[in-house]
Amino acid sequence: MFLAFQLSDLVTVPFGWLLGQLYNLTSNYGVAMILFALVVQAVLTPINAKSKKNMMKMSRVQPRIQDIQARYSDPQKQNEMLQKLYQEEGISMGGGCLWSFVPLLILFPLFTVIREPMRYILMESEEMIPQIINVIKGLDPDMFSSNNYYDQVIAAQAISQYATELKAAIPTISEATLEGINFNFLGINLGAIPQFNVFAPTWAWDWAHIGAFLIPVVSTASQFLQMWITQKTNDSVVTNEKGIQDQETASKSQQAQSTQMMLWMMPLMTLWIGFTVSAGLSLYWFIGGLFRMITDPIMTNHYRKIYDAEDAVRLQKHLEEERIEAEKERIRAERRAASPDGITTNTSKKKLQKQQRDQESAAKAAAAKEYAAKKGIVVEEDEGSTCMSGIPSRPYCKGRNYDPNRYASNATED
Repeated sequence: MFLAFQLSDLVTVPFGWLLGQLYNLTSNYGVAMILFALVVQAVLTPINAKSKKNMMKMSRVQPRIQDIQARYSDPQKQNEMLQKLYQEEGISMGGGCLWSFVPLLILFPLFTVIREPMRYILMESEEMIPQIINVIKGLDPDMFSSNNYYDQVIAAQAISQYATELKAAIPTISEATLEGINFNFLGINLGAIPQFNVFAPTWAWDWAHIGAFLIPVVSTASQFLQMWITQKTNDSVVTNEKGIQDQETASKSQQAQSTQMMLWMMPLMTLWIGFTVSAGLSLYWFIGGLFRMITDPIMTNHYRKIYDAEDAVRLQKHLEEERIEAEKERIRAERRAASPDGITTNTSKKKLQKQQRDQESAAKAAAAKEYAAKKGIVVEEDEGSTCMSGIPSRPYCKGRNYDPNRYASNATED
């Protein structure tokens, strides 16, 4: 528990201080939240870039992954070939997936910063916050819901209304805290939870309710559009082992199916959360979605240039291999045309060298014999040079005890 608390402090303390400083600078919670979302997304850009790079690499090799899965039925061999492919392409399964989860892990501490404005914006102590909430609850209990999770948000926007009562009940409260927090942004209360049921008795057809309703809706739409753009840009780098684009095969991969499911599930989850938390968090998501819609194509173009260069090298190598294979096939076709009966000369390098040596030896022997004949020298046949079989290249093919007249008597009798 202590470890989890310390890890969350790594996010809540600096980002809480940042949100507080932005609010003090602008005196407007909505503007401060927009600037806060932009700064957070800028900080997360290197992490998002690593996640984007890994996702594009995984999309890029989907045709080759399917080819391996179809070629090897043995799970062990299939896994071995997949690991080899990941190593060749520089895909880190563990580290790459972790980068994708980092923004999500940071989101929960950020949510804590947003739902605890008295602690992170007003910088009140943990001992003072419950006292302020209890005083306001005693003065206006109907303002609070049964869920104590958003007590700080509700109390922070009512502090200025009950400043006199709070000063009397808590003499040590600071003047800065008594000013409270103004959650009003363009006529919308960002501290209120948007109402989903437009037919409820508490619903009113005014801009405050309609605007609060639209914030989670447009936040969901921006996230859906951002994920759709990401999916399309990832598919643009899908290539097979030859370096040729193969989006049709990639669209049938398991990753494409899971991405398609996430394309709908995540925005729907965002919509549900948007109507259960204060509108400020949905505004943060909306600005974050717009920021990623702008930066995602930039990162895609950057990595696509790198991958296009690699694919060009791979395609050139494949074309060279095809050219060499076509040349070999042309030579084989010429040989088949020259010898339609299938009789071809021996093209073995060692045997050709041996034939050349035998020809040279025979030429030398013939020249020596011719020279001896001109000089009148009688050259006796070397008995050792003659072979029993009569075939110089296979001297023992008929055996040492070969007798050509062995069956002569039987042949005569017949």
